[in-house]
Amino acid sequence: MAIHITSECINCGACEPECPNNAIYEGGAMWAMADGTSLKGKVTLMDGTEVDAEERFPAISDDVYYIVPHKCTECVGFHEEPQCAAVCPVDCCVPDPNHVETKEQLLEKKQRLHLE
Repeated sequence: MAIHITSECINCGACEPECPNNAIYEGGAMWAMADGTSLKGKVTLMDGTEVDAEERFPAISDDVYYIVPHKCTECVGFHEEPQCAAVCPVDCCVPDPNHVETKEQLLEKKQRLHLE
């Protein structure tokens, strides 16, 4: 399951540099699958939609930092726990019940995001 940031976020930014997938963005910032990953060309999102890796998408939140569920792997394959949650001073990085994935699915996503 992906992590999401609740409205209790104080916009401290501690989480953003901790994300190994570059899945965390400042409120209002546009995002792309290619940001901080090795993705190029056409990629398939979790919902089956095919997009260009460089395509910029609107911010998921304008007010607080947000996590792109298509890029979040809960740090599986990198760390023992989600690093955003580990560093968050107000505990607003929590599991997202709208994006439930198994450990195997998260590992597969990690491998797709970081092709060598």
